[in-house]
Amino acid sequence: MIQMREINKTFEKHPAINDVNLTIEKGSIYGLIGSNGAGKTTVIKLLAGIYKQDSGEVLLNGTSIYENEQLKAKLFYISDQPYFFPQYTVKQMAQFYKSIYPSWNESRFIKLAEVFEFSMNKKIQTFSKGVQRQAAFWLALSAMPEILILDEPMDGLDPVARKKVKNLLIQDVADREMTILISSHNLREIEDICDHIGILHNGALLLEKDLDDLKSDIHKVQVAYKGDPPAYLEDNLKVLHCEKRGSVMLCIIRGKEEEIEEKIRKSQPVIFDLLPLTLEEIFIYEMGDIGYAIKNVIV
Repeated sequence: MIQMREINKTFEKHPAINDVNLTIEKGSIYGLIGSNGAGKTTVIKLLAGIYKQDSGEVLLNGTSIYENEQLKAKLFYISDQPYFFPQYTVKQMAQFYKSIYPSWNESRFIKLAEVFEFSMNKKIQTFSKGVQRQAAFWLALSAMPEILILDEPMDGLDPVARKKVKNLLIQDVADREMTILISSHNLREIEDICDHIGILHNGALLLEKDLDDLKSDIHKVQVAYKGDPPAYLEDNLKVLHCEKRGSVMLCIIRGKEEEIEEKIRKSQPVIFDLLPLTLEEIFIYEMGDIGYAIKNVIV
């Protein structure tokens, strides 16, 4: 289990993280999302043991991560711009990681060459951005970490490579309960793979929920009436956003599905449908609920 307890971090007198409490269970895939400048990269680097918090605790199984070589040998961090030694090939980087990760699996490294289908003997700096990122995953998964920390992991990958990487990540979580933390602006990617979500804004964690629970608490509703829509909706439901398209209203409503359906049917609509809501839409309206400036984005 990974935990952050009452974490604060300031850079040059500017607060980056304020009293953040975060929990990531073993074997879960946790998606960290948030507005620009929310503090996601700071949280990631604290969890990776790169930054030291000003106050609070960052723990792995109850032990502090910062400057703990034994714990750091159990985690692998791929930044938004993966770093490799200049002039090194994939094979040479593999030899380096083999020397610092006791869990390095050489046979898996060789086997993954068949998955990624590019030479381990070419200098990594000659590869495209997308292939360099694939090389980072190749090395990370060969190190067999207990915890994999990813910052914008799919950036630059083509659809085929994304599918390969996702399958490998899910396989490792299923087979050996690897824990993954992903930070990304691509919410559709996160929705495909994550089971838990944390939303960060202005250095504070707004909420932390199971993805299914998050989706069960906010809904998109399409509704229409013979005449003007009754005030009943606004008075009896927590409507986060509503817009009218001709005679049809599209509303985002917080609450339990059964209660929403019961109350709307009492208002005798001529049209009523519950529509699927994406993580991207949930994020937008969660942020709108706290006053973050959001344009009209219902689709």
